[in-house]
Amino acid sequence: MMLQDGSTQLLCLTASSGVPLFTRGVSKQLPFSVIGSLNGVHMFGGGQGVALSCCETEGGGKVVWRVFQDSVMLIAVTGGGHGGGHGGGHGGGHGGAGGSKGEEVRSQRLLENVWNCMVLVLGQDELANVRNVERLKRDLRSCFGLIDQLLEGSQDGILGNLTHCADSLLPPNPTLLQEAVDGFAQAADSEFGCLIVHGRIAAATEKWWRLAPQEVVLLSALMRSLSASGSTSCDYPVFLPQGSPTVAHRLLRFQLLPGADVCVLCGPTPTLHRAESGLVVRFWTPLVETLRDCLAVGERCLPGSVSLRPDVLALLLINRETRRSVSCVRTNHPLGDPKLPSKARCWELLRLFYIFSTTRYFTQEETLCVSPEERAQRGTTEDFVLGFSHQPLQCYLVTEECKSYGLQTPQHQLYLLIPLSVPTFALRTVATQTLSDIVTATGF
Repeated sequence: MMLQDGSTQLLCLTASSGVPLFTRGVSKQLPFSVIGSLNGVHMFGGGQGVALSCCETEGGGKVVWRVFQDSVMLIAVTGGGHGGGHGGGHGGGHGGAGGSKGEEVRSQRLLENVWNCMVLVLGQDELANVRNVERLKRDLRSCFGLIDQLLEGSQDGILGNLTHCADSLLPPNPTLLQEAVDGFAQAADSEFGCLIVHGRIAAATEKWWRLAPQEVVLLSALMRSLSASGSTSCDYPVFLPQGSPTVAHRLLRFQLLPGADVCVLCGPTPTLHRAESGLVVRFWTPLVETLRDCLAVGERCLPGSVSLRPDVLALLLINRETRRSVSCVRTNHPLGDPKLPSKARCWELLRLFYIFSTTRYFTQEETLCVSPEERAQRGTTEDFVLGFSHQPLQCYLVTEECKSYGLQTPQHQLYLLIPLSVPTFALRTVATQTLSDIVTATGF
């Protein structure tokens, strides 16, 4: 398909006429003839009563189609080359962590996120009722920063685009920050407030956590994008893809310190100036040192009260009830083995192992938030899972780079990367102790 291995190109077209709206991704775009063919084969299938959702190329690439609101078609074209490993799972089955099914899961999630991103910025009405194609093309440019962030999907420690659980940071003084966020939101005539530190949620109001998981993830991505723009404050209109897709809210965002931002979703009041000059000073100036302590937690995302075992390379911990997650990769590993995977590779292996586990063994958290029809359309669960007489609670994978272990409880899912030097029989002990240490110290 003329794409480099592992690269992804995103195509957006009108569903009725196939007019290209934009392409994002790799620098060398697919020829117009190929784009037309991808649209044409989907339209031909639809005319024959066949819903074409995914196909695989001879070179190991993947093409995934998705139509939204009978108006916009998104196509993800992925080159081959996402590697995996060999291993086994407690409960049966062997397979690579990357694999064809894993690539399909990534692409389906990408298309869903991109559509929700477009709704977040433009609103559903403008996308569902295309009156002027050229105007829509221009308007869609305002989504490109967010879409590119979703396409890159490689920001260290940001896994919410894949898990649809909010990437979180656990601060050393959570009570003080929680009280400040609640008070700040209330003073801004809002029930929706959130503190973002290093791109992750450090504290949020109760109503913020009641937003749809996809909305929480995308709002965090938007905050990261606005923060990266260098502005210290902004008043940004947003639509909530599930909660309010046709009526915009105001997102007021303020930089408290470099790396720490607070935001609220509100109505016509207060003005940006009043909130910035009055409320920000009133609620956050007394907490400057507390914010610095929170920033000091850094990419570890866990406070100093949590002591990780030396045989933990990386971890992803999901709270299934609150739909929050924390993740970290050891940068200065105590074992000091030069053969250990690099930091960037650990993040990639963590993503691959999450896909491996949730497509074969564990409950996929996102299925709790979609309709039965959409769940059936995704079909991301491996066939042999349907034959299980039980719900697998643990799984493991052994590759040439490391060992991975997954643990599922009613409240948590924990995914670990562990050095090859650790015996396989000891993996369960490492996982159960790590989960206990984090939950006991933080209550996560």
